[in-house]
Amino acid sequence: MSMTVKDLISAARAAVPAITPAAADELLRNAGALVLDVRDGTEVAASGKLKGALAISRGMLEFRADPAVPAYDPALRRDRPILLYCASGGRSALAGKTLLDMGFTDVRNLGGFKELAEGGWPVEPV
Repeated sequence: MSMTVKDLISAARAAVPAITPAAADELLRNAGALVLDVRDGTEVAASGKLKGALAISRGMLEFRADPAVPAYDPALRRDRPILLYCASGGRSALAGKTLLDMGFTDVRNLGGFKELAEGGWPVEPV
């Protein structure tokens, strides 16, 4: 049986727990968490990104998360919490599910950029 995008996102949201900005801040301060923006480069360029976030588009995530690939980014370590966001939370859930499938164990969905920025999370230009 085939799945729809809605089905895929629902399954990803069930696998990747959501995290509040306050809980995310706690993990940033005490556990060395990484905030990861998985929006496309044009979106990030247009609006900026959350301050301190690493921007890796969802389309490149697997290549940047696998140490066996030349494009690997050493910031994506399996021993630290990864907090993902996108425009609305759907792509970040899908990206989080991908990271779980790749062996990452502490992956959380931070949600959507606009809500985070409007909620007071600092934004920086790219």
